Amino acid sequence: MAKLTKSQVLAGVAEAVGITRKQAGAAVEALVNMAYKGAADGFVIPGLGKLVKVKRAARLGRNPATGEQIQIPAKTVLKFRIAKAAKDSVLGPKKLG
Repeated sequence: MAKLTKSQVLAGVAEAVGITRKQAGAAVEALVNMAYKGAADGFVIPGLGKLVKVKRAARLGRNPATGEQIQIPAKTVLKFRIAKAAKDSVLGPKKLG
């Protein structure tokens, strides 16, 4: 399956749930806004994953062009941690041994 556009996603949601595309757009927009507001505390979408704010420590890096060492400052980043159910659904259950 090729990369989906926003229009295709909204059409798929609307068809799956039996609502209009406009209603699907409003629902997806509401979910996105809730994720933005809840990211600081960890926003969970059951079965898909969790959006979290993570603090990265300062570290020593290297400029690839010159090889010179540089100090990379600490910063806060957003990460999305995929749920086990999503991994298993897409990749199949993990095989041991």
